[in-house]
Amino acid sequence: MRSDTENPRRSEEEEDDVSPIEEVRLTVSNTDDPTQPIWTFRMWFLGLLSCSLLSFLNQFFAYRTEHLIITQVTALVTTLPIGHFMALVLPKIKFTLPVPGLGSKSFSFNPGPFNMKEHVLITIFANAGSAFGSGSPYAVGIVNIIKAFYGRSISFLASWLLIITTQVLGYGWAGLLMKFVVKPAHMWWPSNLVLVSVFRALHEKDENRVSRTKFFFFAQLCSLLWYVIPGYLFTTLTNISWVCWIFPKSVTAQQIGSGMRGLGLGALTLDWSAVASFLFSPLISPFFAIVNVFVGYALIVYIVTPIAYWGLNVYNATRFPIFSSHLFTAQGQKYNISAIVDNKFELNVAEYEKQGRIHLSAFFALTTSFGFAAVASTLTHVVCFHGREIMAHYLASSKAKEDIHTKLMKRYKEIPSWWFHSLLVVTLAVSFALCIFLNDQVQMPWWGLFFAVALAFGFTLPISIITATTNQAPGLNVVTEYVFGLIYPGRPIANVCFKTYGYLSMAQAISFLSDFKLGHYMKIPPKSMFLVQLIGTILAGTINIGVTWWLLNSIKNICHDDLLPANSPWTCPGDRVFFDASVIWGLVGPRRIFGSQGNYSTMNWFFLGGALGPIIVWLLHKAFPRQSWIRLINLPVLLGATAMMPPATPLNYNAWIFVGTIFNFFIFRYKKKWWQRYNYVLSAALDNGVAFMTVLLFWLSLEKKSLTWWGTEGEHCPLATCPTAKDIIVDGCQQTSDWY
Repeated sequence: MRSDTENPRRSEEEEDDVSPIEEVRLTVSNTDDPTQPIWTFRMWFLGLLSCSLLSFLNQFFAYRTEHLIITQVTALVTTLPIGHFMALVLPKIKFTLPVPGLGSKSFSFNPGPFNMKEHVLITIFANAGSAFGSGSPYAVGIVNIIKAFYGRSISFLASWLLIITTQVLGYGWAGLLMKFVVKPAHMWWPSNLVLVSVFRALHEKDENRVSRTKFFFFAQLCSLLWYVIPGYLFTTLTNISWVCWIFPKSVTAQQIGSGMRGLGLGALTLDWSAVASFLFSPLISPFFAIVNVFVGYALIVYIVTPIAYWGLNVYNATRFPIFSSHLFTAQGQKYNISAIVDNKFELNVAEYEKQGRIHLSAFFALTTSFGFAAVASTLTHVVCFHGREIMAHYLASSKAKEDIHTKLMKRYKEIPSWWFHSLLVVTLAVSFALCIFLNDQVQMPWWGLFFAVALAFGFTLPISIITATTNQAPGLNVVTEYVFGLIYPGRPIANVCFKTYGYLSMAQAISFLSDFKLGHYMKIPPKSMFLVQLIGTILAGTINIGVTWWLLNSIKNICHDDLLPANSPWTCPGDRVFFDASVIWGLVGPRRIFGSQGNYSTMNWFFLGGALGPIIVWLLHKAFPRQSWIRLINLPVLLGATAMMPPATPLNYNAWIFVGTIFNFFIFRYKKKWWQRYNYVLSAALDNGVAFMTVLLFWLSLEKKSLTWWGTEGEHCPLATCPTAKDIIVDGCQQTSDWY
């Protein structure tokens, strides 16, 4: 397969219409070959297959302690050799088929070499329905907490409609915004340039002795075979918390050393699923991002948390575990959530007052506080450091001449506006019916739906502009759950439904626009992009709910880590946090947690601190312009570094930072040619090997064939979940005054 640069069908690069963005000029080809076939059997077969597999595997992994997310990069790399193979073996015979309204059209299973445009559509297919590569749809969490945590019921139909409508709703208005954030050259969407680079690199002629294809299959085989050891034979290798082994009777030492339930000092792993859990593969994260995450993570975990817990004992922190996503009573016992939910699935105020206020672990409280600050700081950081740039880009995009990419895309028919209007009206109508006729299952009133949609629609354009120019995407999840918790408290499912419609529909809209910009750069016909995204989203959502229904009904006590067998992987860490959020923001409500009726009202000051922080940094930058390092202080990244904790643990962060530094600093710096050829390929191979072996081991576990010995009993840090306050007694905890 020859690249565009080797076989330029048409080049229209002129000085007055090249892209005004240097990064785009250096990365994106200024040529297009409109004769390349796109709607091929290969595209449909590999697109549907990769969409189905990624949806199945990502939903399957979402319930496991080590939540591996398989991204579109894996599909991108994996489908390339298969596409070339199909181009070699499929018959080239042409068929003539009647098409209503268009007469007869010729068709062939093999219209020629596997081309880049087919490959792009396959990758879009694989990522459909996953906002920014999140893996599992947000709405699946609603089904999980209803069935697994609250022990209530929701019908399959209501679950499916909830997932599909929240995934598709944002597409309706996103299409209407394309002229503002896709076509203009100044709206350049930096993250897409990585994918453009990978596509062009993989489709260049490969004459090396060890091709990328050979390397991929060899690395995948090694990954698959190795995972048998940490995944089955010696599972303790997943969480090597050696500090706990040295101090088996010390609560404090195990709190410091546990990688899963403590601060993870010195914790290691030999399991790729732990390395890539929650934070995606570190091989595809640029080093500057790794450094920012490391600084914020180290500051919060190893400086702020110890001071808050052992030094200041904030919020009576020592009465609870140092690191836990569970909710507690004042006596250090796990809060009995079921007892405060009445028959109407609302808050039982009398039972709540009987148990007392809800308490959080020190780390959970701190990460929530820093989350408040990160949300506020993102807005002011963008205004201070990128405000002029954004406005300049936006104004330039409305006045500037069309660049070469927009001109080349003019040869393809635009998507009719009525497609988007119809999609928006139909999805809104179905969502409205869901709120009216199945309200007993989703709780959200019809006016809550329209409020959420209005909020999401209002934020989509400004946040799309921010994302398209700065690569930062502020989320609405905290805003939506806080606002609706104040307006409509006592109803947990209503709150998470509002959050999902308000936050996810916006996120899906932005993801849709981002994919369209990728298609714009790769010269994919817009109608093809739209249909692939819509079909892929519906297919993915259907598979997601199918896997969810299967696992929830086949694994006993799934998501309940206190009832599952020792070292069971089915702990649902992400859904545990989602459940806690439904309790905090919906069931109990922010007034009883963060207001005058709760223990954590001071946490609201983090909103103000987060908003003021970037302003102070900006003023320092203006006062000392020669100190270039001041401008590099990115408070949204630093404050939001631990946004995934919990459910992510220090073990995941330690491993992610360590492996990412090796590959994206040392190998990138000293073995750049190797990195350029094999880095992304290795990432995909490692993901694939672990994914397929994990599924095989799951089927083995269904046959009750498991091993039990010291090496399969977890990380051996049983005291890490204990409080350190002397007046709190928790079953299974030994209070010691020394480290031995």
